[in-house]
Amino acid sequence: MPFAEGIRLAFQAIASHKLRSFFTLLGIIVSVVFLVAVVAIIQGMNAYVQERLAGAIVGTNAFQIRREPISLGLIDDEEWRTIQRRPLVNERDVEYVRRALPDARAVSLQSGWPTPLIDVHWGNRTIGDVAIFGVTAPFQTVQDYRFEAGDPLSDIDDRQRRYVVVLGWDVADKLFGGPNRAVGQRVRVGRLPVTVKGVTAKKGNVLGQSFDGFALLPFSTFESVYGRRQTLTISVKMPSADVLPGAMARSQEAMRLARRLRPNEPDDFTVDKADALVEFWTNLTSVLFNVIPAVVAIGLVVGGIVIMNIMLMSVRERTREIGIRMSLGARRRDIRMQFLAESITLALLGGVFGVAIGWVLALTVTVVSPLPVRVTAWSVVVALGLGASVGVVFGVYPAIRAARLDPVIALRYE
Repeated sequence: MPFAEGIRLAFQAIASHKLRSFFTLLGIIVSVVFLVAVVAIIQGMNAYVQERLAGAIVGTNAFQIRREPISLGLIDDEEWRTIQRRPLVNERDVEYVRRALPDARAVSLQSGWPTPLIDVHWGNRTIGDVAIFGVTAPFQTVQDYRFEAGDPLSDIDDRQRRYVVVLGWDVADKLFGGPNRAVGQRVRVGRLPVTVKGVTAKKGNVLGQSFDGFALLPFSTFESVYGRRQTLTISVKMPSADVLPGAMARSQEAMRLARRLRPNEPDDFTVDKADALVEFWTNLTSVLFNVIPAVVAIGLVVGGIVIMNIMLMSVRERTREIGIRMSLGARRRDIRMQFLAESITLALLGGVFGVAIGWVLALTVTVVSPLPVRVTAWSVVVALGLGASVGVVFGVYPAIRAARLDPVIALRYE
């Protein structure tokens, strides 16, 4: 029997027992939906971290010199205690790094944790919990800020400890109804009266978290009001990504000179770039990828056992049909092919329905939540391949049982 003929007969059998076929496929459908939807969410998050989140936090073509590494989740208690004994990054370190990197586009210093969340007031309007950062002027270059209105902070603002502020787009829009109306206005950051010097262009949301709800004060002004933070960060922006490794090595040497570290002493600082954040996220998602195969395998095994039992029931119900086919000249391999094709078709249909439902579910997640998704071709191929494999593995035994029936006994079966 040609395999195509077996597929046609399989669809006829499925159509004649729709409800039974649906419950037969349910285990495979659920497993494939889980595989496609979860992988789409994880892959979407991975791409999002690589394309937007890492650049938004660290900056593109940039790296940071910090007291602690970005990947805090991978540090044990003993290492954390060692990090807490490290000296703070300071302005003197910035000068060493700047001299070591004359080709850098920008070298900046910014306040770190804990970041003050302060109410910003203008007239009778108030925006609550605005993140306040103290930065030197080059920080705006490192973060690729474009300005919707006004001007960026300058080195003079920092040197003269001026009471000026740059507002994120969301803050200016909520307070003034538009960025252009904000420039030149006097606002209060907490109790501190400052003049709005500029408003950054909109960067949008990252996982539902706005990257436009902040206020930037000159670093010296920030420290005079809020004091020295427990962490400070030096950010360096280079002309291109290919020069980052060399620049990071030079900055490491400069920091060791600034700290007067001996050759046998370990670094008391960390040089990190966006790859560290991406690697940290990848390590987290790898845990999920280790769990997914086990969950999918359990569902597929359950679905396969259901298919096998249903096919055995089908063999029993169609014993007389098998006998008639054999009496008309059907060979045992034709009978075996017919039932194997039916089993594979059932499993493959479960895979197709599962992929379609998983795709729709992934798109729904994007619509109702800030989580990005990315349905990848390999997950679809794997899902369909697993479905077909289940049909083959669990359909062999019923097909062999059907092919071994004695045609004479099968014809007498009632």
